[in-house]
Amino acid sequence: MIQTDDVTLRKILQRTKTIAVVGVSPNPVRPSYFVARYMKLKGFRVIPVNPGHAGANLLGETVRATLADCPPEVDMVDIFRRPEHVPPIIDEALAQLPNLRTIWMQIGVQHPEAAAKAQARGLDVVQNLCPKMEYQRLFGELRMGGINTGIISSRL
Repeated sequence: MIQTDDVTLRKILQRTKTIAVVGVSPNPVRPSYFVARYMKLKGFRVIPVNPGHAGANLLGETVRATLADCPPEVDMVDIFRRPEHVPPIIDEALAQLPNLRTIWMQIGVQHPEAAAKAQARGLDVVQNLCPKMEYQRLFGELRMGGINTGIISSRL
């Protein structure tokens, strides 16, 4: 897997407006929750996607069951699911989201074949990285400890 360069990551984060977070949890101690919360606090519209919580309110948005239920302005899908679940998520995103420009797979999530399919359709694909951590790193928000502290915190 080729890692996405910093210039591309910065471009993605600067142009993105609406992020569908697939697999987000309403539990505030889960990484998916605090990543979604952070991105919302940074001005992104965050659309939560989790069929187990569909219809609930999370971070000021109604939780959607599927990507097909998301508004068409979604331009990035952030995937918090195991790698084996990635191909159908990407297939649905490609079929349902006309303004999609980026597929982002969280730390520990990568699927080269599904990534290649999205790239063949002209999308940027980021694998095995966190948009929250990359935003902090690229836009000067890391504290002295950086990201390699061994501690994951939901505090901002």
